[in-house]
Amino acid sequence: MGLIQESQKKMIRKRLDAMKDEVSIVYFTQEMECEFCRETREILQEVSGLSEKLRLQVFDFQTDKTEVEKYQVDKIPAIVIRNRKDYGIRFYGVPAGYEFSTFLDDLIMVSHGNSGLSDRTREVLKAVSEPVHIQVFVTPT
Repeated sequence: MGLIQESQKKMIRKRLDAMKDEVSIVYFTQEMECEFCRETREILQEVSGLSEKLRLQVFDFQTDKTEVEKYQVDKIPAIVIRNRKDYGIRFYGVPAGYEFSTFLDDLIMVSHGNSGLSDRTREVLKAVSEPVHIQVFVTPT
């Protein structure tokens, strides 16, 4: 039995029907899996099986150094969401609880290649002249 209940899978499939193009879920773990690595892998395997537009790639954080460097992953479990382009979207930890909905939203947005930002916001962001590193921390408490 998986971590996602059958009734939830039906709702997830319906949400993922909104996807336009194929999306890759690139997952970093290691052979001796870390805390929450097993659960994260199971969730990703289940979700990726719910849409033909999702592709799951799994890399070992210790041995797949080329991929680790390519995606600039510095901890595990790590999830990269991308299509033909890497937008820099990273999830660290298990995408569960409230974060699961955000994870699904990100899959759909990446499949459309559109962040949903307004034209005004896009104009303001054009004025940013150097790289910005944004991190959002979430805790279940």
